[in-house]
Amino acid sequence: MTLPETTTTTPAESRIGSAKDRALRPHAEDAFAHELAALAAQDDRTRPARWKLSPWAVATYLLGGTLPDGTVITPKYVGPRRIVEVAVTTLATDRALLLLGVPGTAKTWVSEHLAAAVSGDSTLLVQGTAGTPEEAVRYGWNYAQLLAHGPSRDALVPSPVMRAMDRGMTARVEELTRIPADVQDTLITILSEKTLPIPELGEEVQAVGGFNLIATANDRDRGVNELSSALRRRFNTVVLPLPATPDAEVDIVSRRVDQIGRSLDLPAVPDGVDEIRRVVTVFRELRDGVTTDGRTKVKSPSGTLSTAEAISVVTGGLALAAHFGDGVLRSADVAAGLLGAVVRDPAADRVVWQEYLETVVRERDGWKDFYRACREVSA
Repeated sequence: MTLPETTTTTPAESRIGSAKDRALRPHAEDAFAHELAALAAQDDRTRPARWKLSPWAVATYLLGGTLPDGTVITPKYVGPRRIVEVAVTTLATDRALLLLGVPGTAKTWVSEHLAAAVSGDSTLLVQGTAGTPEEAVRYGWNYAQLLAHGPSRDALVPSPVMRAMDRGMTARVEELTRIPADVQDTLITILSEKTLPIPELGEEVQAVGGFNLIATANDRDRGVNELSSALRRRFNTVVLPLPATPDAEVDIVSRRVDQIGRSLDLPAVPDGVDEIRRVVTVFRELRDGVTTDGRTKVKSPSGTLSTAEAISVVTGGLALAAHFGDGVLRSADVAAGLLGAVVRDPAADRVVWQEYLETVVRERDGWKDFYRACREVSA
């Protein structure tokens, strides 16, 4: 069965023309369209069916590099190259890809950019929640058409997964382990047989070449709706780790805050790199339970203190600096956000935070302003 075409324009062209320039967060294929076009123009390697780029070019798009014509491809993911290569290679086979990791390890970010580079469209998305229905993965119905004319192709409302199967594109399922187990298992036939039956019509949709699926799940959700062994076998699992070094994490936070800041007209990140490094240091030490020099053990709070949360703290600080300061990121600007990120449990986490301030931050050279700012908001 071939689904009826609902538009004659490409996904990117259908997004309200120039409105994408005004979007608060453009889709990856829009925000980095010039990089994708440059890669496509110079990519002479073999491309799998319906891929916009070769696997090599997809990996280059995510990891960054400089093309022969001088075009600079900015890194979208800062981490082990092999992880990206395995993820891209998986999508070139008939196995689906599961990106697994703790919250804040860029699973959604990597998923979006992989779909943008492979299919030119990252919007074929199912957002997993406890209330995600089966129709979100399979298909639904236009009930006005259904009641008036009975089951028909015109009455059928395809899911993002069904549209991806029909067009040979990449579908995305976010937070797979948050979806109820019976809904998860609707993916088994899709991933194993590459077929989606429609019993009401006595038909089926067969996936065409180029179709695949990227799912994300985080380690903290184990046991919420654990994947069945049958479904897990249909995925090749790639674990995204936390940044290996402080410098790598500072680089990630700086890049993302700079991108977000430009869309919000916030000050440039380089003016506040010292504060970014302090925030990252605090997060890493509380996360690891030991100071950077390995001399002092500290208690860890209940939160994850992920890189994504560090990005949020710094972005909030830049907004404070821009609207209520002189535009330069300082300790007072990040202190409140830092407190909110660390103290999730008002009783237990506040004790952990106060102890860390007094035993570690207070004694650290060059951190007096940071200590005072944190003490002031913690009082």
